[in-house]
This record gives sequence, structure tokens and C-alpha cells, in this order.
Amino acid sequence: MRKLLVVLLVLAVLLVVADRVAVLVAEDQVAGQLVEQGGLAGEPEVDIAGFPFLTQVIGGRYDEVRVQATAEELGQPAGTTADVTLHGVHLPLSDVVSGSVQEVPVERVDGAATLSYELLSQQLGGDSVLQRSGDGLQITRTVDVLGTAVPLSATGTVTLDGRDLVVDVDDATAAGVDLPAFVVGRAADLLDFRYTVPELPFGLVLTGVDPRDDGVRVRAEATDTVLGG
Repeated sequence: MRKLLVVLLVLAVLLVVADRVAVLVAEDQVAGQLVEQGGLAGEPEVDIAGFPFLTQVIGGRYDEVRVQATAEELGQPAGTTADVTLHGVHLPLSDVVSGSVQEVPVERVDGAATLSYELLSQQLGGDSVLQRSGDGLQITRTVDVLGTAVPLSATGTVTLDGRDLVVDVDDATAAGVDLPAFVVGRAADLLDFRYTVPELPFGLVLTGVDPRDDGVRVRAEATDTVLGG
């Protein structure tokens, strides 16, 4: 009986090792397919969740595939990153082995892209500096109003309008400069801006936006999407 238990234990260990090795191989293969079928510019970091994994390989359906992509891998401006989770990825092993993958059906995709404040500051131009202020943004910038250089500090709300990230200034003050209210108000109008969020992979549609310490994070989702279809 003891020998049998030892044999069973060894087999169990070998199965676990084989399962983990299969994960590493599959992650590399899936990353390649995501580039080809998902329209990415480079191979992202891929993590396939779930255990045992071999049953997912045999069934050709991966429960959860997590993807982290940089701006370069997304083919987007520097300062853009994305974290995406694909649920129910259908990728038959026979198609992968034969190299005949034409499309990759995915049941649901949850994602988020982070737009750095450096990137958004560049879009606003000048000496603009954006940073988080509670649930909104703080903007500092020098603007020209009626021939006067006005250093402004303003707070604003950030929302989505379709694929556009919109910042509307709620309140502005002229730092260290005594100016009439109407001048400050006119200068504040110059800080309102919108930025078209780069098209995200995997058919993702923007659903919400949140200022974070490292940038503005836009949430996105998609259902019943087909990569490469």
C-alpha cells in the first residue's frame, strides 16, 4: 500500500509539473495569436489562469486569459498601457498546432487603459501640468489673455463622450496675479479640452473613466467578440 501511495504521489507531482509546463508553452502560443488575430503591434505579457490547465488545452477553451500591454505593443502613443482579461477564449489545440487559426472567438472581455498625465499634458500643450485632484484633475498652465500671460491653476471633471476623454474646468484661479474675474473665467475656458482615446484591441468599447495617481484610467468591455473575424 505504501509503494502504491508513493507511485500515486509521484504521478501527481509529474502531472502538476506537466500542467505548469503546458501553461508556459500555451501562454507563448496564445500571445502570438493575440498579436496576429487581435491586431497588436507586439507580443504582450500573457497569463492564463485556471487549474488544471491541460483540460483547457484539450477542450480548446481557456477560462481566463490576462493580458498586459505597453504602448509599444498596442501600437499607441507613449504613456498608454492596457490591462485586459479575456473570458472564454476559444482556441482549438489542433488549429494552433497546424497553424490554421483564422479567428478566435471570445465570450467576454474586460479591460482598462491608462493614459499617463504626461501624455495628456502634451495634448493640452504649452507648459501644462495635469495631476489627480480627488475625483477630478488639477491643471496648471500659463495662458495668454488679452496680451497678458496668466498663470492658472484649475480643477476640472473628466468624463467620456463616445471615444473622447473630456475635461471641463469647474474652477480656476490666477496664481499670484490680481486679475478681474471675467479675465480668469476667459482664461479657464482655454483649459477645457478633449482627447480621443486610441482605439483599443479586442473590440473593446469604453464604458467609464477614473482619475488615478498614475494617469486617467478608462474602463472598457466587449461581449461575444471575434478576434481576426
